[in-house]
Amino acid sequence: MNGTAALAAAARAVACVAHEHRSADDVLDTGSAAGGAERAAVRAITLGTLRWYLRLAPAIGRLLTRPAAALAPTVHALLVTAAHQVVYSRNAPQGVVDAAVDATRMLGAARASGFVNAVLRRFVREHEALFAVLDADRAVRHAHPRWFADQLAREQPQRVDDVLAGGNERAPMTLRVDLARTTVADAQAACLARGIGAQPLADFPAALVLDAPVAVGELPGFESGLVSVQDAGAQLAAALLAPRAGERVLDACAAPGGKSGHLLEIAGGEIDLLAVDVDAQRLARVEENLVRLGRRARLARLDLREPHALAGEAPFDCILLDAPCSATGVIRRHPDIKLLRRAADIPAFARLQRTILRECFARLAPGGRLVYATCSVLGAENGAVIERFLAATPAARLERPALQLWPGVRAPTDGFYYACLTKAAPT
Repeated sequence: MNGTAALAAAARAVACVAHEHRSADDVLDTGSAAGGAERAAVRAITLGTLRWYLRLAPAIGRLLTRPAAALAPTVHALLVTAAHQVVYSRNAPQGVVDAAVDATRMLGAARASGFVNAVLRRFVREHEALFAVLDADRAVRHAHPRWFADQLAREQPQRVDDVLAGGNERAPMTLRVDLARTTVADAQAACLARGIGAQPLADFPAALVLDAPVAVGELPGFESGLVSVQDAGAQLAAALLAPRAGERVLDACAAPGGKSGHLLEIAGGEIDLLAVDVDAQRLARVEENLVRLGRRARLARLDLREPHALAGEAPFDCILLDAPCSATGVIRRHPDIKLLRRAADIPAFARLQRTILRECFARLAPGGRLVYATCSVLGAENGAVIERFLAATPAARLERPALQLWPGVRAPTDGFYYACLTKAAPT
């Protein structure tokens, strides 16, 4: 796959995300039969374009004589994708323009080649002046949705620019070391022996941060389950729940299984773990991960939105609820979230979160522990959900102050929220 073909493939993927509202992972996993290096190139261009789409598209829009919506989706996506290559890659601008013109034919839009050539030539000449004006808008400057930038500014005025800038950073690749079977020092030494630089992370006892990302197949101990790829912030979920040997444990919304594995690793003995997910394919990923880790759990496909979904289960001693959410805390890993999420999604997520939290808490044994977690940075999905639940549930107690991790420019973790609840015994 040459540069033109990679640009065309990335433009198709960007169009699917921007215009069909499909996830980047879905598009990239199913949309290419290219080899590893070629797929990696398409993926890099696609994700880079999505990361900066909301800055690049307004600049391209200033150069159009007709609304962007009047263009064929792939042509518009090609313009934005090529603009990304001009601004954010090392490729020569004229080479990018030429590749984009050739890519119109690969996209079945040969008639647009002259138009694409003219717009991109102007973009090469004028983009610095365009951004000098457009970047006065915080949302455009940071390439984030305006609704999100505005909401974050209202909730976190001192932190908003750092969090938005952090959303455009490349997230570190972090490993979780199975401390029941090895040590962080030994895992670090094994990485170094293969030329992979890795550093422990303060306050995260099982975390090892790689100096640069590598393919998982290169990681010593990955296939045998000694290490897993998991953000350090996500590693707090199991640590906060702290299951003990002999307990009945529920991992609600368990896919893809990293937290299930961690719960089994830290329990200090056998636990009766039920891992639940609503999606059969995602539940299969939980099973795959547990097999790799050499751990066992009961798996069940259940919809926790349904009343009494867990009615057949005895009460649980502890429950981990990693609730479905906007994923605004992991934008740096999944830049398509910027285009896929809408302001109207947040109240819907909050309703879903309250529903699942009620169902899970109803199956928690008196004296039991529940950790409510999201990868969101928005109060409506975090503190507001917990406050409303506590007000409506006399038996619920907040065990300690809730914890919010922020994904800023210098942050070692993604954005996560944790609330640790307990259930009072009946009086």
